[in-house]
Amino acid sequence: MNAPKEINTYCPKCQTHKVHAVSLYKAGKRRALAKGERAHELKEKKGYGGQKFPRQRKFAKVTKKQVLRLKCKTCGFMRHKKGIRLKKLSIV
Repeated sequence: MNAPKEINTYCPKCQTHKVHAVSLYKAGKRRALAKGERAHELKEKKGYGGQKFPRQRKFAKVTKKQVLRLKCKTCGFMRHKKGIRLKKLSIV
């Protein structure tokens, strides 16, 4: 699916319809010093067992939900638009 580079939509900060720049949401880096991450690393180093959870053998979903990130051109407020299940999303 093709998505436009700019969309005219409602900005909750400006409280009017403004032009928004469209980009694709991408998950950030995981925090290596988070408690769960440290606990997992500690368990892996000990040499007992493998995965934290049982390995998933069958997958129900073939695609991921693509989330659009909208940035207001006037105030710079950023918000996410609900994800659509797509194989490929290109911003044109």
